[in-house]
Amino acid sequence: MAQVEASTQREIAAGPGEVRAALADYRETRPKLLPEHYSEYEVREGGEGAGTVVHWKIQATSKRVRDCLVDVTEPAGPGEGDLVESDRNSTMVTTWKIAPGAADGSSRVTVTTTWQGASGIGGFFERAFAPKGLARIYDEMLAKLAAETEK
Repeated sequence: MAQVEASTQREIAAGPGEVRAALADYRETRPKLLPEHYSEYEVREGGEGAGTVVHWKIQATSKRVRDCLVDVTEPAGPGEGDLVESDRNSTMVTTWKIAPGAADGSSRVTVTTTWQGASGIGGFFERAFAPKGLARIYDEMLAKLAAETEK
């Protein structure tokens, strides 16, 4: 099994604090950012940053649905640095990095997901196609995040 990685980023015309607060709000803001690929979204514990436990299903292809139960951590401390989402049901880990953007008052958001892929021919196709599909889903989320925070 090889590690698979999907990553994308976007510049957003809103400050890092505002963008991070929106991403860390799993109860109100995060559901607004989810594209149609997500279903059964439910906050089970917390709702704001570290300590949040959230459930969703993500359908990346017509045949592939992943049932996720995610623990949210903030390795740098509450309200600081990255948001890390670790799926209890798999090896999938998603990291949201929010950094100052190129322009004053802007942010650069990078989302990266890694997981241990399948072996054999299935793993070959997973490594070849899953990162592009997941990046498209995240691009849609980042566009919605921009629309939400650039108001």
